[in-house]
Amino acid sequence: MSFQNPVFIPGPTNMPEALRKAVDMSTLDHRSSLFGDILHPALEGVKQVLQSPSAEVFVFPSTGTGGWEVALSNTLSPGDKVLVGRNGMFSHRWIDMCNRHGLDVEVIETAWGDALPVDRYRAALAADTGHKIKAVLATHNETATGVRSDIAALRGAMDGENHPALLLVDGVSSIGSMDFRMSDWGVDIAVTGSQKGFMLPLGLAIVGFSPKAIAVVEQAKLPRTFFDIRDMRAGYAANGYPYTPPVGLLNGLKASTDMLLSEGLSNVFARHNRIASGVRAAVSAWGLDLCASSPDAYSDTVSAIYVPEGFDSTALVTHAADKYGVAFGIGMGDVAGKVFRIGHLGCMTDVMALSGIATAEMCMADMGINVPLGSGVAAAQDYYRNSVGSEIKVAA
Repeated sequence: MSFQNPVFIPGPTNMPEALRKAVDMSTLDHRSSLFGDILHPALEGVKQVLQSPSAEVFVFPSTGTGGWEVALSNTLSPGDKVLVGRNGMFSHRWIDMCNRHGLDVEVIETAWGDALPVDRYRAALAADTGHKIKAVLATHNETATGVRSDIAALRGAMDGENHPALLLVDGVSSIGSMDFRMSDWGVDIAVTGSQKGFMLPLGLAIVGFSPKAIAVVEQAKLPRTFFDIRDMRAGYAANGYPYTPPVGLLNGLKASTDMLLSEGLSNVFARHNRIASGVRAAVSAWGLDLCASSPDAYSDTVSAIYVPEGFDSTALVTHAADKYGVAFGIGMGDVAGKVFRIGHLGCMTDVMALSGIATAEMCMADMGINVPLGSGVAAAQDYYRNSVGSEIKVAA
Protein backbone atom coordinates (compact mmCIF):
# COMPACT_ATOMS: atom_id res chain seq x y z
CA MET A 1 0.00 0.00 0.00
CA SER A 2 1.25 3.47 -0.82
CA PHE A 3 0.81 6.41 1.51
CA GLN A 4 1.05 8.68 -1.54
CA ASN A 5 -2.23 7.43 -3.01
CA PRO A 6 -5.64 8.50 -1.71
CA VAL A 7 -7.78 5.83 -0.09
CA PHE A 8 -11.21 4.92 -1.43
CA ILE A 9 -12.58 3.18 1.63
CA PRO A 10 -15.66 4.64 3.30
CA GLY A 11 -13.65 5.59 6.38
CA PRO A 12 -11.24 6.40 7.76
CA THR A 13 -11.07 8.94 4.99
CA ASN A 14 -8.31 11.03 3.51
CA MET A 15 -7.16 13.86 5.77
CA PRO A 16 -6.45 17.42 4.68
CA GLU A 17 -2.95 18.37 5.75
CA ALA A 18 -4.34 21.26 7.82
CA LEU A 19 -6.36 18.82 9.94
CA ARG A 20 -3.45 16.42 10.36
CA LYS A 21 -1.42 19.34 11.68
CA ALA A 22 -4.24 20.42 14.00
CA VAL A 23 -4.28 16.98 15.62
CA ASP A 24 -0.47 16.92 15.92
CA MET A 25 -0.05 19.35 18.81
CA SER A 26 2.11 19.70 21.90
CA THR A 27 0.91 18.48 25.27
CA LEU A 28 -1.59 20.84 26.85
CA ASP A 29 -2.87 20.90 30.42
CA HIS A 30 -6.43 19.70 29.95
CA ARG A 31 -7.40 21.27 33.26
CA SER A 32 -6.35 24.73 32.12
CA SER A 33 -8.54 27.36 30.50
CA LEU A 34 -6.76 26.67 27.21
CA PHE A 35 -8.63 23.38 26.91
CA GLY A 36 -11.96 25.17 27.14
CA ASP A 37 -10.89 27.30 24.17
CA ILE A 38 -10.66 24.07 22.15
CA LEU A 39 -13.59 22.15 23.62
CA HIS A 40 -16.47 24.59 23.42
CA PRO A 41 -15.86 25.82 19.84
CA ALA A 42 -15.60 22.15 18.76
CA LEU A 43 -18.95 21.33 20.38
CA GLU A 44 -20.57 24.41 18.87
CA GLY A 45 -19.18 23.55 15.45
CA VAL A 46 -20.69 20.06 15.63
CA LYS A 47 -24.09 21.55 16.50
CA GLN A 48 -23.91 23.62 13.33
CA VAL A 49 -22.94 20.61 11.22
CA LEU A 50 -25.89 18.70 12.73
CA GLN A 51 -28.06 21.72 11.87
CA SER A 52 -29.53 21.67 15.37
CA PRO A 53 -29.21 24.78 17.56
CA SER A 54 -31.03 22.97 20.39
CA ALA A 55 -28.84 19.84 20.45
CA GLU A 56 -26.41 19.03 23.22
CA VAL A 57 -23.26 17.47 21.82
CA PHE A 58 -21.13 14.91 23.65
CA VAL A 59 -17.76 13.77 22.32
CA PHE A 60 -16.22 10.61 23.77
CA PRO A 61 -12.83 9.01 23.13
CA SER A 62 -14.28 6.10 21.14
CA THR A 63 -15.75 5.20 17.74
CA GLY A 64 -19.18 5.26 16.14
CA THR A 65 -19.87 1.94 17.85
CA GLY A 66 -19.25 3.64 21.18
CA GLY A 67 -21.65 6.34 20.06
CA TRP A 68 -24.36 3.69 19.59
CA GLU A 69 -23.77 2.60 23.17
CA VAL A 70 -23.99 6.20 24.38
CA ALA A 71 -27.39 6.50 22.69
CA LEU A 72 -28.78 3.29 24.16
CA SER A 73 -27.35 3.37 27.67
CA ASN A 74 -28.33 6.96 28.42
CA THR A 75 -31.97 6.68 27.38
CA LEU A 76 -33.17 3.08 27.86
CA SER A 77 -33.65 0.48 30.59
CA PRO A 78 -33.35 -3.33 30.56
CA GLY A 79 -36.35 -4.89 28.82
CA ASP A 80 -37.35 -1.73 26.96
CA LYS A 81 -38.65 -2.40 23.48
CA VAL A 82 -36.96 -0.90 20.44
CA LEU A 83 -37.93 -0.99 16.77
CA VAL A 84 -35.11 -1.22 14.25
CA GLY A 85 -34.63 -2.08 10.58
CA ARG A 86 -31.84 -4.38 9.43
CA ASN A 87 -30.65 -3.67 5.87
CA GLY A 88 -26.88 -4.06 6.14
CA MET A 89 -23.90 -4.90 8.31
CA PHE A 90 -23.94 -1.77 10.45
CA SER A 91 -27.65 -1.85 11.24
CA HIS A 92 -27.07 -5.54 12.07
CA ARG A 93 -24.32 -4.66 14.53
CA TRP A 94 -26.47 -2.06 16.27
CA ILE A 95 -29.18 -4.71 16.64
CA ASP A 96 -26.61 -7.06 18.15
CA MET A 97 -25.69 -4.38 20.68
CA CYS A 98 -29.35 -3.92 21.61
CA ASN A 99 -29.68 -7.66 22.23
CA ARG A 100 -26.54 -7.71 24.39
CA HIS A 101 -27.98 -4.87 26.47
CA GLY A 102 -31.08 -6.92 27.27
CA LEU A 103 -33.48 -4.85 25.20
CA ASP A 104 -36.61 -6.26 23.57
CA VAL A 105 -35.77 -5.86 19.89
CA GLU A 106 -38.36 -5.88 17.11
CA VAL A 107 -36.49 -6.16 13.83
CA ILE A 108 -37.82 -5.11 10.43
CA GLU A 109 -35.87 -7.36 8.06
CA THR A 110 -35.04 -5.55 4.84
CA ALA A 111 -33.24 -6.70 1.71
CA TRP A 112 -29.62 -5.58 1.56
CA GLY A 113 -29.67 -2.88 -1.09
CA ASP A 114 -33.05 -1.46 -0.09
CA ALA A 115 -33.68 1.62 2.01
CA LEU A 116 -35.42 1.17 5.35
CA PRO A 117 -39.16 0.64 4.64
CA VAL A 118 -41.03 3.55 6.18
CA ASP A 119 -44.40 1.87 5.59
CA ARG A 120 -43.39 -1.15 7.68
CA TYR A 121 -42.11 1.10 10.44
CA ARG A 122 -45.45 2.93 10.34
CA ALA A 123 -47.40 -0.35 10.58
CA ALA A 124 -45.36 -1.50 13.56
CA LEU A 125 -45.87 1.82 15.31
CA ALA A 126 -49.61 1.80 14.57
CA ALA A 127 -49.87 -1.69 16.09
CA ASP A 128 -48.10 -0.53 19.25
CA THR A 129 -51.19 1.01 20.84
CA GLY A 130 -49.72 0.65 24.32
CA HIS A 131 -46.58 2.56 23.31
CA LYS A 132 -44.25 -0.18 24.50
CA ILE A 133 -41.72 0.84 21.85
CA LYS A 134 -39.43 3.31 23.59
CA ALA A 135 -37.04 4.00 20.72
CA VAL A 136 -36.97 3.70 16.94
CA LEU A 137 -33.50 3.05 15.52
CA ALA A 138 -32.45 3.77 11.95
CA THR A 139 -29.21 3.82 9.99
CA HIS A 140 -29.25 6.89 7.77
CA ASN A 141 -26.51 5.67 5.45
CA GLU A 142 -25.77 1.92 5.42
CA THR A 143 -22.05 1.84 4.72
CA ALA A 144 -21.96 -1.83 3.72
CA THR A 145 -24.38 -1.42 0.82
CA GLY A 146 -24.18 2.25 -0.14
CA VAL A 147 -27.82 2.85 0.74
CA ARG A 148 -29.38 6.01 2.15
CA SER A 149 -32.72 5.91 4.00
CA ASP A 150 -35.26 8.70 4.38
CA ILE A 151 -35.08 9.83 8.00
CA ALA A 152 -37.49 12.72 7.51
CA ALA A 153 -40.12 10.31 6.21
CA LEU A 154 -39.53 7.99 9.15
CA ARG A 155 -40.11 10.85 11.57
CA GLY A 156 -43.24 11.69 9.59
CA ALA A 157 -44.50 8.13 10.12
CA MET A 158 -43.84 8.40 13.86
CA ASP A 159 -45.62 11.73 14.09
CA GLY A 160 -48.46 10.46 11.93
CA GLU A 161 -49.11 7.72 14.48
CA ASN A 162 -48.63 10.15 17.41
CA HIS A 163 -46.02 7.78 18.77
CA PRO A 164 -43.83 9.13 21.59
CA ALA A 165 -40.76 6.93 20.96
CA LEU A 166 -37.33 8.46 20.63
CA LEU A 167 -35.74 8.48 17.17
CA LEU A 168 -32.11 7.32 17.32
CA VAL A 169 -30.13 7.63 14.09
CA ASP A 170 -26.77 6.26 13.02
CA GLY A 171 -25.27 9.00 10.86
CA VAL A 172 -21.71 7.71 11.05
CA SER A 173 -21.10 7.71 7.29
CA SER A 174 -23.42 10.59 6.41
CA ILE A 175 -23.00 13.44 8.90
CA GLY A 176 -20.54 16.02 7.61
CA SER A 177 -20.89 14.74 4.03
CA MET A 178 -24.61 14.42 3.27
CA ASP A 179 -27.49 16.65 4.29
CA PHE A 180 -28.47 15.76 7.86
CA ARG A 181 -31.02 17.97 9.59
CA MET A 182 -31.25 16.85 13.17
CA SER A 183 -33.79 19.44 14.28
CA ASP A 184 -35.92 19.59 11.13
CA TRP A 185 -36.12 15.79 10.94
CA GLY A 186 -36.95 15.40 14.62
CA VAL A 187 -33.93 13.22 15.37
CA ASP A 188 -33.53 12.71 19.12
CA ILE A 189 -30.05 11.22 19.08
CA ALA A 190 -27.60 11.49 16.18
CA VAL A 191 -24.47 9.33 16.23
CA THR A 192 -21.32 9.83 14.19
CA GLY A 193 -17.53 9.57 14.44
CA SER A 194 -14.44 11.57 13.67
CA GLN A 195 -13.02 9.44 10.85
CA LYS A 196 -15.52 10.00 8.06
CA GLY A 197 -17.17 13.31 7.19
CA PHE A 198 -15.04 15.17 9.73
CA MET A 199 -11.87 13.95 7.94
CA LEU A 200 -9.99 13.16 11.14
CA PRO A 201 -8.27 10.06 12.52
CA LEU A 202 -10.35 7.43 14.24
CA GLY A 203 -10.95 8.10 17.92
CA LEU A 204 -14.01 10.23 18.61
CA ALA A 205 -17.63 9.18 19.09
CA ILE A 206 -19.72 12.28 18.41
CA VAL A 207 -23.29 12.21 19.68
CA GLY A 208 -26.02 14.86 19.58
CA PHE A 209 -28.96 14.72 22.01
CA SER A 210 -32.24 16.57 21.55
CA PRO A 211 -33.97 18.16 24.57
CA LYS A 212 -36.46 15.25 24.48
CA ALA A 213 -33.61 12.74 24.76
CA ILE A 214 -31.95 14.70 27.55
CA ALA A 215 -35.23 14.65 29.49
CA VAL A 216 -35.23 10.83 29.84
CA VAL A 217 -31.60 10.37 30.86
CA GLU A 218 -32.32 10.29 34.60
CA GLN A 219 -34.91 7.54 34.13
CA ALA A 220 -32.63 5.28 32.05
CA LYS A 221 -31.41 2.22 33.96
CA LEU A 222 -28.97 0.57 31.56
CA PRO A 223 -25.47 0.46 33.10
CA ARG A 224 -23.15 3.26 32.10
CA THR A 225 -19.99 4.76 33.54
CA PHE A 226 -17.51 5.82 30.88
CA PHE A 227 -20.39 6.74 28.55
CA ASP A 228 -22.54 8.58 31.11
CA ILE A 229 -23.46 11.94 29.57
CA ARG A 230 -24.31 13.32 33.02
CA ASP A 231 -20.65 13.12 33.97
CA MET A 232 -19.67 14.62 30.64
CA ARG A 233 -22.09 17.52 31.11
CA ALA A 234 -20.58 18.26 34.50
CA GLY A 235 -17.11 18.17 32.99
CA TYR A 236 -18.09 20.55 30.20
CA ALA A 237 -19.47 23.03 32.71
CA ALA A 238 -16.01 23.18 34.28
CA ASN A 239 -14.22 23.41 30.91
CA GLY A 240 -13.07 19.82 31.20
CA TYR A 241 -13.80 16.11 30.95
CA PRO A 242 -14.64 13.59 33.68
CA TYR A 243 -11.40 11.85 32.65
CA THR A 244 -8.41 12.64 30.44
CA PRO A 245 -9.68 13.99 27.10
CA PRO A 246 -8.21 13.42 23.61
CA VAL A 247 -6.99 17.00 23.30
CA GLY A 248 -5.37 16.68 19.87
CA LEU A 249 -8.42 15.07 18.31
CA LEU A 250 -10.69 17.71 19.81
CA ASN A 251 -8.43 20.41 18.39
CA GLY A 252 -8.79 18.64 15.06
CA LEU A 253 -12.57 18.58 15.47
CA LYS A 254 -12.57 22.33 16.07
CA ALA A 255 -10.52 22.83 12.89
CA SER A 256 -12.66 20.35 10.94
CA THR A 257 -15.94 22.05 11.74
CA ASP A 258 -14.38 25.39 10.87
CA MET A 259 -13.32 23.95 7.51
CA LEU A 260 -16.73 22.46 6.73
CA LEU A 261 -18.58 25.61 7.73
CA SER A 262 -16.15 27.76 5.75
CA GLU A 263 -16.84 25.69 2.64
CA GLY A 264 -20.56 26.00 3.43
CA LEU A 265 -22.67 22.97 4.27
CA SER A 266 -24.71 23.25 1.08
CA ASN A 267 -21.45 23.24 -0.91
CA VAL A 268 -20.16 20.26 1.07
CA PHE A 269 -23.31 18.28 0.28
CA ALA A 270 -23.29 19.34 -3.37
CA ARG A 271 -19.62 18.35 -3.71
CA HIS A 272 -20.31 14.88 -2.36
CA ASN A 273 -23.32 14.47 -4.63
CA ARG A 274 -21.31 15.57 -7.65
CA ILE A 275 -18.42 13.23 -6.92
CA ALA A 276 -20.80 10.33 -6.22
CA SER A 277 -22.72 11.04 -9.43
CA GLY A 278 -19.49 10.79 -11.41
CA VAL A 279 -18.71 7.43 -9.80
CA ARG A 280 -22.22 6.24 -10.62
CA ALA A 281 -21.77 7.36 -14.22
CA ALA A 282 -18.63 5.23 -14.36
CA VAL A 283 -20.43 2.19 -12.93
CA SER A 284 -23.14 2.57 -15.56
CA ALA A 285 -20.54 2.82 -18.34
CA TRP A 286 -18.94 -0.39 -17.05
CA GLY A 287 -22.29 -2.15 -17.40
CA LEU A 288 -22.26 -3.07 -13.70
CA ASP A 289 -24.90 -2.61 -11.01
CA LEU A 290 -24.90 -0.82 -7.70
CA CYS A 291 -26.02 -2.69 -4.61
CA ALA A 292 -28.45 0.17 -3.91
CA SER A 293 -31.68 -0.93 -5.53
CA SER A 294 -33.04 2.46 -6.62
CA PRO A 295 -31.76 5.97 -7.31
CA ASP A 296 -33.58 7.44 -4.32
CA ALA A 297 -31.51 5.13 -2.11
CA TYR A 298 -28.12 6.00 -3.61
CA SER A 299 -25.55 7.08 -1.07
CA ASP A 300 -23.39 10.11 -1.77
CA THR A 301 -20.54 8.80 0.42
CA VAL A 302 -20.01 5.20 -0.72
CA SER A 303 -20.93 3.14 -3.76
CA ALA A 304 -21.13 -0.66 -3.41
CA ILE A 305 -20.65 -2.20 -6.87
CA TYR A 306 -21.52 -5.75 -7.87
CA VAL A 307 -18.88 -7.67 -9.82
CA PRO A 308 -20.11 -10.11 -12.50
CA GLU A 309 -21.03 -13.66 -11.53
CA GLY A 310 -17.99 -15.88 -11.27
CA PHE A 311 -15.68 -13.15 -9.98
CA ASP A 312 -14.62 -12.49 -6.39
CA SER A 313 -14.87 -8.85 -5.31
CA THR A 314 -12.54 -9.44 -2.35
CA ALA A 315 -9.85 -10.60 -4.77
CA LEU A 316 -10.29 -7.34 -6.70
CA VAL A 317 -9.77 -5.28 -3.54
CA THR A 318 -6.70 -7.33 -2.62
CA HIS A 319 -5.29 -6.93 -6.14
CA ALA A 320 -5.77 -3.16 -6.02
CA ALA A 321 -3.81 -2.96 -2.80
CA ASP A 322 -1.04 -5.33 -3.85
CA LYS A 323 -0.43 -4.11 -7.42
CA TYR A 324 -1.47 -0.46 -7.39
CA GLY A 325 -1.25 0.55 -3.73
CA VAL A 326 -4.87 1.69 -3.66
CA ALA A 327 -7.46 0.80 -1.02
CA PHE A 328 -11.09 0.02 -1.86
CA GLY A 329 -13.68 -1.38 0.53
CA ILE A 330 -14.53 -5.07 0.61
CA GLY A 331 -18.04 -6.47 0.62
CA MET A 332 -19.40 -7.35 4.06
CA GLY A 333 -21.98 -9.76 5.41
CA ASP A 334 -24.58 -10.83 2.85
CA VAL A 335 -22.66 -9.14 0.02
CA ALA A 336 -19.17 -10.37 0.94
CA GLY A 337 -17.33 -11.45 -2.20
CA LYS A 338 -20.06 -9.93 -4.36
CA VAL A 339 -19.39 -6.17 -4.17
CA PHE A 340 -16.46 -3.87 -3.80
CA ARG A 341 -16.94 -0.40 -2.39
CA ILE A 342 -15.63 2.96 -3.54
CA GLY A 343 -15.70 5.45 -0.72
CA HIS A 344 -16.07 9.03 -1.95
CA LEU A 345 -16.48 11.10 1.18
CA GLY A 346 -14.58 13.50 3.36
CA CYS A 347 -11.49 15.00 1.76
CA MET A 348 -12.34 14.06 -1.81
CA THR A 349 -12.34 15.91 -5.14
CA ASP A 350 -13.34 15.11 -8.71
CA VAL A 351 -9.69 14.59 -9.63
CA MET A 352 -9.10 12.21 -6.74
CA ALA A 353 -12.24 10.26 -7.66
CA LEU A 354 -11.00 9.88 -11.24
CA SER A 355 -7.83 8.18 -9.98
CA GLY A 356 -9.93 5.68 -8.05
CA ILE A 357 -12.16 4.99 -11.04
CA ALA A 358 -9.12 4.46 -13.26
CA THR A 359 -7.56 2.06 -10.75
CA ALA A 360 -10.78 0.05 -10.45
CA GLU A 361 -10.82 -0.27 -14.25
CA MET A 362 -7.24 -1.54 -14.32
CA CYS A 363 -8.02 -4.10 -11.62
CA MET A 364 -11.08 -5.38 -13.45
CA ALA A 365 -9.14 -5.62 -16.70
CA ASP A 366 -6.37 -7.52 -14.91
CA MET A 367 -8.93 -9.98 -13.55
CA GLY A 368 -10.56 -10.59 -16.94
CA ILE A 369 -13.76 -8.64 -16.24
CA ASN A 370 -15.04 -7.26 -19.54
CA VAL A 371 -14.70 -3.55 -18.81
CA PRO A 372 -12.98 -1.46 -21.55
CA LEU A 373 -10.20 0.64 -20.13
CA GLY A 374 -11.20 4.29 -20.06
CA SER A 375 -14.94 3.71 -20.31
CA GLY A 376 -15.78 4.64 -16.73
CA VAL A 377 -13.16 7.36 -16.58
CA ALA A 378 -14.59 8.99 -19.71
CA ALA A 379 -18.14 8.84 -18.34
CA ALA A 380 -17.05 10.42 -15.07
CA GLN A 381 -14.97 13.04 -16.86
CA ASP A 382 -17.94 13.98 -18.98
CA TYR A 383 -20.08 14.36 -15.88
CA TYR A 384 -17.49 16.39 -13.96
CA ARG A 385 -16.71 18.66 -16.90
CA ASN A 386 -20.37 19.54 -17.27
CA SER A 387 -21.19 20.04 -13.60
CA VAL A 388 -20.08 23.04 -11.64
CA GLY A 389 -19.23 23.14 -7.97
CA SER A 390 -16.75 24.17 -5.32
CA GLU A 391 -13.91 22.04 -4.08
CA ILE A 392 -12.99 21.56 -0.45
CA LYS A 393 -11.23 24.61 0.93
CA VAL A 394 -8.03 23.51 2.65
CA ALA A 395 -6.16 25.99 4.80
CA ALA A 396 -2.53 26.60 3.92
